Amino acid sequence: MPFRFVHTADIHLDSPLRSLSLRNSDLAGLVGDATRQALIAIVDLCLDEQVDALIIAGDLYDGDQTSMKTARFLATQLGRLHEAGIAVYKIRGNHDALSRITQELVLPPTVKVFGGRPEAMVQRWGGLDIAIHGLSFAKPQAPETLLPKYKLPEPGAVNIGIMHTSLGGAPGHDQYAPTNVADLLAAGFDYWALGHIHKRAAHDDKRPVIMPGMPQGRDINEAGEKTVTLVTVHDDRSILVEERLTSIAQFERVAVDLSGIADWREAMDAIEGQLATARATTRSPHLVARLSLTGRTPLAWQLRRDRDLVLTEAEQRAEGIGATWIEKLEISAQAPSEQGNGSAADPVLELGALMLADIGANSAARLEVRQLVEDLRNDLPAEIRGFAGKDEAELEAFVERLLSEGSQDIVARLRHDGAGNH
Repeated sequence: MPFRFVHTADIHLDSPLRSLSLRNSDLAGLVGDATRQALIAIVDLCLDEQVDALIIAGDLYDGDQTSMKTARFLATQLGRLHEAGIAVYKIRGNHDALSRITQELVLPPTVKVFGGRPEAMVQRWGGLDIAIHGLSFAKPQAPETLLPKYKLPEPGAVNIGIMHTSLGGAPGHDQYAPTNVADLLAAGFDYWALGHIHKRAAHDDKRPVIMPGMPQGRDINEAGEKTVTLVTVHDDRSILVEERLTSIAQFERVAVDLSGIADWREAMDAIEGQLATARATTRSPHLVARLSLTGRTPLAWQLRRDRDLVLTEAEQRAEGIGATWIEKLEISAQAPSEQGNGSAADPVLELGALMLADIGANSAARLEVRQLVEDLRNDLPAEIRGFAGKDEAELEAFVERLLSEGSQDIVARLRHDGAGNH
């Protein structure tokens, strides 16, 4: 009989909402509950596939969790696996090390949480000896590689290593127990169950090294469908790796090109069409869209001035499509008259050009906006402070975009208000 298991990581159970734009309470409820629903989906998969084990390669929790509601929910899901005779093997990642639930939750006997010393659990499944190796850290910092600390492969067994690691590093992720695929392969293990990087990556077919990614995205920066890995170790020790969908809410960027469209209803129809196309290609139960309006259209000024109406109309169209939500509306559409020198005859557009020219690197307006952004960033929880960028250059670009879009919005209002007075 083969040995089968599900490999996941970075569930970040009950992670707080990361987006400032989830103003819709129903959408906030959906996204806020999505990590729980993803864990339920993982447990359902384990039961449906009748696997032997679930491997969680770190960051089951999301930091300093204090809610016992989270603990009770987790206990219920682990209890479902326990009743089915499915073992759970888990290591602590950098977020788990901060969680009080880690110390307080009483786990079923079928759950093995690896500690700060390297261990190898050897058990016979069918005709195979399976050795599962794991190592946790009690602290969120792990600047050095963990690989030399792991026990050597068990002779004659199928060796599976569980590690929470940044590998060679990835954007948006702290360095954590860094290593590389070549060194992992050289260690002689048959399968490496990794965690920490939120985007899926698979290396090597015969001795897989798998970073499963997170099973549920939490904001637009974690866009796309999310999965876990279903692994079958056959009696001849060959390994089959499959992806299985788990995300409940799938974040996606949806761009709508309004070039040449001069009629409001036609523009709204174009928005609906793009949302419907995105919904049709989304496998997750819910699509959460960041809607971006682009192109050159005579409606550009009206779209900016009546942003609230655009958003309301888009939300209604999304509701009609079904299981489709608007997370945020971005408008970068421009008026055709902005091409060439046509703007010179328009005093309102000239004013806009002067406003843009007056927001140089040292202008008072720019410095004030930058200070407002920094004050807001400093007041936010650490996990969502990256909205304005991760370094000085990205912060400057963010401020530049705010000033540019703000100037265009002001010009749009002036232009339409002036037109209304003729």
